[in-house]
Formats: sequence, structure tokens, C-alpha cells
Amino acid sequence: MEVKKSGRSVMEAQEIMRALSRVAHEIIEKNRGVKDLALVGIRTGGVHLAKRLAVRLKEIEGQDLPVGELDITLYRDDLNCRKGHPTLRKTEIPFDITDLTIILVDDVLFTGRTTRAAMDGLIDLGRPSEVQLAVLVDRGHRQLPIKATYVGKNLPTALNEQVEVFLEETGEPDRVVIISP
Repeated sequence: MEVKKSGRSVMEAQEIMRALSRVAHEIIEKNRGVKDLALVGIRTGGVHLAKRLAVRLKEIEGQDLPVGELDITLYRDDLNCRKGHPTLRKTEIPFDITDLTIILVDDVLFTGRTTRAAMDGLIDLGRPSEVQLAVLVDRGHRQLPIKATYVGKNLPTALNEQVEVFLEETGEPDRVVIISP
């Protein structure tokens, strides 16, 4: 684990905070406010970022937004390729998503497969009027035709590199690092 924590730092706490603030303003601008919006974080990093975005949106608009947590484990297209049993976490979306604009929140957008799985999971829960995607980092290399609606930082990477997002909610100082092989 210590190897993964070392790498080239590309975002520190202040930059993450500014990126989330900018994304919050873009969400408000695109949707003309926050009426009929809800945030759904993709477990695990997206959940923490969704909660942070909800706080920032409330600071700006003065209105609470519903926030849910989505576990995509059973919607992954690589389940049969993995060894052992998948670790299931709880999906907690304590509101009806039907006719809401759902903003899916994730930490890193890479191939697009996680986002596809999340959309499948959402559709099983209801029929949102629209689904938008907010990510802290877009690192490119898409395998599916998925594009984020809101991006904190575009971060070109090599295919063999990893992007790790560390957040204080998980006991680490906020930062984004690129780990080279």
C-alpha cells in the first residue's frame, strides 16, 4: 500500500477544493439552479465527493440536495474475470430518482466502464429525467462513448499509469497522485 501512496502529486487539497467549487458553479449554471437535482456518488470515492459537492451547492444556493450512494459491483462487466467473490457494499438512495436530474459523481473517469455500470444501476432504481456525470479527474483512454458533463481536472496519462485520489474522509490528506509502473 505504501508504494501506491508515493507517486507524482498532481493535485493538493486547495486544488481539489477549487475544482469542486468550480464544478458546483457549473452545475448551477447548466441546470439554472438546483431544483429537481440529486447527487449520487459511485462507491467509494465518488460518495465523498458527492457529499462535498452537496455542501458547496448548499453554500451557494441555500438549498439541500438529496445525496445517494451507489454500489456498482454487480453491474460490472468484468465480474466473471475476477478471482474470488466480489465485495458488495450498500446502495443507499433514500429518494425516488424518477423525473430528477441525477448527477453521478466519481473520482476518476478512465475507460467509462464504471460510469456505464452506474447508469445501469440507476436505471434499475427508476427513470431519471436526465443523468449528468461529474468527475474530479478525467484521465482519458475511453473504451466506451462516455463523456463527463463536469470535470475538475483533465489529466492526460499513459495507459500504464494509475491515478489515485486520496481524501481525508478515508484517513489520508487530500491529494491526487499519478503512479508510474
